[in-house]
This record gives sequence, C-alpha cells and structure tokens, in this order.
Amino acid sequence: MTKIKGKQDGPNGRNEHYDIGSRKNVPRPMIVREIETGKHPGAHVVKVNGRKYARDNPDPSKSDNVNR
Repeated sequence: MTKIKGKQDGPNGRNEHYDIGSRKNVPRPMIVREIETGKHPGAHVVKVNGRKYARDNPDPSKSDNVNR
C-alpha cells in the first residue's frame, strides 16, 4: 500500500497537496476522488468545515499517518 503524506501547505497547516509514493504535490480534490473510488484502501475521507480531506485509517502506528 502506498503511503499518503500531507504537505500541510494551506492556511493554518491544512493539507492542500499530498505526496503519494513517487507522485508529488497531488492536489487535495484529486486524492479525495481517488480515495472515494477505492484506489487507496488504507485511507478514508473526512469533511471538515465543508472541505474533504484524506486521512489514514486508524491503527497504532504514528509513522504512517497522513500528518506525520
């Protein structure tokens, strides 16, 4: 499974872009669509203040969280 890493490049540290394996600076709307269509089974989408964001599914490891 490819790791998703948030760039924290938006206002107040929001993730507007993500690195996904060798893919760099993937826009938030694109990764959200990919997760919603099942391309990243280890992740899910959350909606915060009307915006959708990528999140890793819960597990005890901090090293694979979107925001490390």
